Amino acid sequence: MRVLEGLKPERVFYYFEELTRIPHGSGNTDAISKYCMEVANGLGLEHWRDEFNNVTIIKPATPGYENAPAVIIQGHLDMVNEKTADSDHDFDKDPLKLRVIGDWIWATDTTLGGDDGIAIAYALAILEDNTLEHPRLECLFTTDEEVGMEGAVGYDASRLNGKYLLNMDSEEEGIFLTSCAGGIRYHLQLPIRRIETEGNVVTLTLSGLMGGHSGVEIDKGRGNADILLGYVLNRLAEKYTYGLISVDGGFKDNAIPREASARLMIDVIEFEALSASVAELESALRSDFAGIEEDIVLTLSQPEEKQIGFMHPEDQQKVLFLLMQAPNGVQAMSMNIPGLVETSLNLGILKTTETEVSLAFALRSSVEHRRDALGAKLAGLITYLGGTYDTTGAYPAWEYRRDSRLRELMLDTYRDVYGKEPEIQAIHAGLECGLFGKKISGLDMISFGPDMKDIHTPQECLCISSVQRVWEYVVEVLRRMK
Repeated sequence: MRVLEGLKPERVFYYFEELTRIPHGSGNTDAISKYCMEVANGLGLEHWRDEFNNVTIIKPATPGYENAPAVIIQGHLDMVNEKTADSDHDFDKDPLKLRVIGDWIWATDTTLGGDDGIAIAYALAILEDNTLEHPRLECLFTTDEEVGMEGAVGYDASRLNGKYLLNMDSEEEGIFLTSCAGGIRYHLQLPIRRIETEGNVVTLTLSGLMGGHSGVEIDKGRGNADILLGYVLNRLAEKYTYGLISVDGGFKDNAIPREASARLMIDVIEFEALSASVAELESALRSDFAGIEEDIVLTLSQPEEKQIGFMHPEDQQKVLFLLMQAPNGVQAMSMNIPGLVETSLNLGILKTTETEVSLAFALRSSVEHRRDALGAKLAGLITYLGGTYDTTGAYPAWEYRRDSRLRELMLDTYRDVYGKEPEIQAIHAGLECGLFGKKISGLDMISFGPDMKDIHTPQECLCISSVQRVWEYVVEVLRRMK
């Protein structure tokens, strides 16, 4: 039985539900890419797929639109895989469990993938509907957007004729994005040595944080579990001697971590005092984040006697220093656009193996040299401590275009359809528009979409009525492109 059956627009929600049945986290897009190819084949449309699993589907212009500029409708196939701590969902094989509550669609205990499955659903429904009027459509579905825009980076745009690009990867209806920050990933590796011994091991867990998208929510004052864990460990080290075994937290560098943990070898005689200090630190964190993070929980497990290796004291000191000194969050606000974050970074993944502690950061800035300067700070810090680093996923900023026929058309259409004024904004999060602007000369672009909340978290949800309104709006925009 289809959970979304009966919702309108019916074919948009049909395709959206089909997509949620196919596991499609970043790096796992082969199946969803093949599904889109099968749909295109069934519709008898020209289509192709490249080595990155990017899919392109072409639909010819309808009669009377043959001389109108071609339009690229673009979204990404991959989603962020996040789930609650108690969820047993397997993102590699399980379909998402959808539920409808009022005007919103959720997935049970996981991210929904509305970012950016709804764009793909819109495009497939448009391609299928032969009653619509439109120019030549070039529907482009990219891959691994959430982990560095790898699909867009590798895409060969030479076969496209599009002059306008509709990027449907935004989450606020009525807000049109016309520029975005550029970004890059930094991966730091700090080698560690271990001392094998037998002792009492406890697990310190920090949980209950809101998390969120590191571009959209970075300025909301939310706690970063990895950074806060480092703060707690440093505070405890001021009073207690312990052996650090591991520090781990977060799964995606572009998602603010909601939970992190550390394993410690302790003197069992100090357990009660250590537990009291943990309770005090929890209270302090709750006070620091009052009104923002209301559910912070800091717990310490009961000691278990084990044979295990803890970090050499010199290496433990380096790890604690790195977690305490690493920059994180908003670094600068825009001097040109009030309220816009200019430069930021997010420690999204903290991981310990037998031989190293690694940290993965997502850096963003609308000013390229400031992004690079922030990266140099991370590089200098890890190099000073005797570690190494590498970078991946660099992508350019999307600069505002002063003269845009597409923007004027879409704003005029919005006023006529909605009867109110739209908003034009820049965004600190990264969009693939910057990459396509480099690949296709003179490309006129805009980004928009229906209402979504809490993307990149298990609280992600998609507004049903907004999907309907945006569908009607997009259909009208295409009709006016004659």
